Amino acid sequence: MEPVEYVVFDLDGLLIDSERVYTDITNEILAPYGKEMTIEIKAGLMGKPERAASEYLLAHFPGIELTIEDYIKERRVKQDMLWPSVSPLPGALKLISHLHKHSIPIAIATGSLRRSLILKTSHLPELIGPFKDNIICADDVTRGKPNPDVFLLAAERLGRRVGTGDYGALADELARAERRKGLVFEDAIPGVQAGVRAGMQVVWVPDTSLTALNEGRNLGAHEILTSLEEFKPEKWGLPAY
Repeated sequence: MEPVEYVVFDLDGLLIDSERVYTDITNEILAPYGKEMTIEIKAGLMGKPERAASEYLLAHFPGIELTIEDYIKERRVKQDMLWPSVSPLPGALKLISHLHKHSIPIAIATGSLRRSLILKTSHLPELIGPFKDNIICADDVTRGKPNPDVFLLAAERLGRRVGTGDYGALADELARAERRKGLVFEDAIPGVQAGVRAGMQVVWVPDTSLTALNEGRNLGAHEILTSLEEFKPEKWGLPAY
């Protein structure tokens, strides 16, 4: 492990408990068709941009009369009513406040649209405030996770010259070194894959409902935790709590 100089966080299911809203609303929409999003299906769509996740979901139910456009429209209406109720997950506020206090550069790299991020976080100023303008959303990139673009753009926003594309195809040694100084926190499989492809160090905090599915897998992550509360900053060259 190399000493960390900047940190990039995912949002949904890592910093806030929004995954329960996604699950509840999706199953509410599918219920009239006699269908349900299983844990296995959810594992495959977590962390993906809205449309990609919707396409992945509905591909499992080819016989129902529900278009991707109608599903997204209904989901947005129902979710928008619930976003102001989401709360920070355990350890999130403590970690972000600690890094901010010690002037460690931090950013958010999320698959959420910016309109959704605002709805999810406007009532959580203590959580979102320290990030200032260092927030990258799905609107800001052409390719979502598991592509590394969103993490690379977040690093650039923090003043890091990290180049573009997968780490394995990157010839610029200075850019490669800059990437290795970054630490990514993720809960979803596509997000972990994106962080690894970016060449950054990755801490995986799997969604608790998916723990059994993830047993024995690390996907290239450098550390796996059950909660942000378990994170030890000093292990990564960061100031201790």
